[in-house]
Amino acid sequence: MTSAPRRHQIRFGIFFQGVNFSTVWSDPASGSQTDFESFRRVVQTAERGLFSAFFLGEGLRLREHLGRLHDLDVAGRPDALTQLAALAAITNNIGLVATQNTTYNDPIDLAHRLASLDLLSGGRAAWNIVTTDNAWTGENFRRGGYLDHADRYRHAEHVVETARAVWDSFDEDTIAGSASASSWAGRDAAAEIARDTGYFAIRGTGRLPRSPQQHPVLFQAGDSGEGRDFAARNAEVVFSAHGVFEDAKAFAEDIRRRTLAAARPADDLKIFPGQEFILADTEAEAIDKARWVRRSQVSPQTALAFLEAVWGTDLSAYDPDGALPEIDPVQEETGETRGAGFRGVSPREVVTRWRAIAEEHSFSIRELVIHLSSGRGFVGSVSGIADQLVRFADEHVVDGFNVTPWLIPSGLDDIVNRLVPALQERGVYPTEYAGTTLRENLGLRPPLSRRSTSRTRLTA
Repeated sequence: MTSAPRRHQIRFGIFFQGVNFSTVWSDPASGSQTDFESFRRVVQTAERGLFSAFFLGEGLRLREHLGRLHDLDVAGRPDALTQLAALAAITNNIGLVATQNTTYNDPIDLAHRLASLDLLSGGRAAWNIVTTDNAWTGENFRRGGYLDHADRYRHAEHVVETARAVWDSFDEDTIAGSASASSWAGRDAAAEIARDTGYFAIRGTGRLPRSPQQHPVLFQAGDSGEGRDFAARNAEVVFSAHGVFEDAKAFAEDIRRRTLAAARPADDLKIFPGQEFILADTEAEAIDKARWVRRSQVSPQTALAFLEAVWGTDLSAYDPDGALPEIDPVQEETGETRGAGFRGVSPREVVTRWRAIAEEHSFSIRELVIHLSSGRGFVGSVSGIADQLVRFADEHVVDGFNVTPWLIPSGLDDIVNRLVPALQERGVYPTEYAGTTLRENLGLRPPLSRRSTSRTRLTA
């Protein structure tokens, strides 16, 4: 008698955002966004819930609004690698994902710092690869905004290739396995790395042997066609904003086509959409809770600031519970000082679209902003949401979800205490960690540069 095939497993990751108005930082139950205690509680709760990874974003400069620091945002986060090294010491299995920029880091040094976290954590490190080309961010660095927008992914690919060469520069058997060895490392233990790309010219070696998972796992989140192709060629996990089922399915089909075109197995790139979860005992209670959460996320001041980022001018004279401003925007294109979601759009086109939505639904300013910012998220009873996620698993639309808690540090409690057991009962969530490394716990193959051509063909 043969047993039923094992269901595709949904995994969870946690995105500790810090800088984002989706975090309800003003609630009395909210803790600090920078104290170690908040990070400790969140990461240990996530590990108790068998989450695959703890993910930190990156802010290379504090967000600004109309030329001033954006005082409605939560303060900037500690350096990711420093923070994750501290969390590695108090966890055993959960992966530790650092967002690191390819534009403003030197490749060999960056590869060494990531390898250090990977080695010290026992093979649990990951790199979320991001690109930046704007001069506003670059003002924090001597190079400024030197990178052309069209070249950002080309440069990023050179950085990733160099990092892989650093991680591969030590052979597996070059480090002494016992005290009786004649030397700690072989004479030619580290291969020399030389690169001249036009953006950087380097010559050096790696400084560390590989961790148990060989390389840090590579994450990426670019959603343009170029970004998706970059992920298909280089990444092992892709974050996405496509969490609604049909949208997520279309995204998965597209990513898998691109992955095959990059001569990789179709399932080689794991897909993790970002999602909020608002849980309650009943659907009606969850809807009421979601209404409170959305209004807490979008205060009257937040709603006006949201519009000001597009209009480009002070709108404090307008009533957040009144109609949209009748004036036209004063800027031709939005900048990057409020984050990627506000960057490089045509204000007049956006305002025209917003006015149509507001008129159709009779939305006030605040109601419109709540509507615009509430697109992602599961709202419902624990059993109802668990049943929805079973469909995502059974149709293999995603490999997991990157959870964005709206409250720190208690925002994962309901998910870990209630939703995870419901998913385990349905057979679509792990009941234990598969291994000690992040690569094992995500079900990943060996790093791309550690595979032979024949192996790639056999697993396609």
